[in-house]
Amino acid sequence: MSAITKFRDWTASHNPKWLALIRVALGAALLLRGVNFLDNTAELQTSIDASVFQSHSEWIAHAIPWIHIGGGFLIIIGLFTRFASLIQMPVLIGAVFFINSKKGFFTTETSLPYSIIILLLLIVFLIEGSGMLSLAQYFREAEQPPTQQNSSAA
Repeated sequence: MSAITKFRDWTASHNPKWLALIRVALGAALLLRGVNFLDNTAELQTSIDASVFQSHSEWIAHAIPWIHIGGGFLIIIGLFTRFASLIQMPVLIGAVFFINSKKGFFTTETSLPYSIIILLLLIVFLIEGSGMLSLAQYFREAEQPPTQQNSSAA
């Protein structure tokens, strides 16, 4: 049994089912944030221009919404959850340390607390994975051979 299989089995056995609700809420929040960024690309680009990423603001402003939409969708359905969490992390780290931290923690125009909570949840799901109530689990169960049951046919 490989180390990856052991790790996946351990996280599956230590992943409560209520965590699936938080996973879906996280994915929905990311997906909706991505749609919001698509609607307000100019505002997103202005925020990026005011940061250390101003030399790359054009492509970053176009990539972030799609990263959130694609990653959020994958997290919602529970497929490639660790990968989706991992690709979200650079965006959230940039939001926490380079974009929102300049605005302050307690100001009305900041989303720093929101970004920190999302980043912490992404770390949780990077470790935990998608859990038992997910499309990944469904596919894992579908690829396993059915267990043989004792049937007494007369």
